[in-house]
Amino acid sequence: MATVAVRHRVADYEAWRTAYDEHGTVRKSHGCTGALVLRDEADPNEVLVITNWPSLANAHAFASDPSLPQAMQRGGVAGPPRIEFYEEAAL
Repeated sequence: MATVAVRHRVADYEAWRTAYDEHGTVRKSHGCTGALVLRDEADPNEVLVITNWPSLANAHAFASDPSLPQAMQRGGVAGPPRIEFYEEAAL
């Protein structure tokens, strides 16, 4: 299993959330199995999105989907996002 953490600032959370929800079909088409959206306590326009994927290949395929930058622009993402890829560690 893989997890992706994306942190970015948005101009307006409600507008961003609409674009994020609309882009959900693309996440699902790449195999997203779950997501969590968090807002910073001190700045609710600072957003952290954690998504789960069956594999790193699925996660990277989504991250390189040409519709993602367009969705982020539509949602008012301000500046480049911080994107981190994680793979579940064996115990």
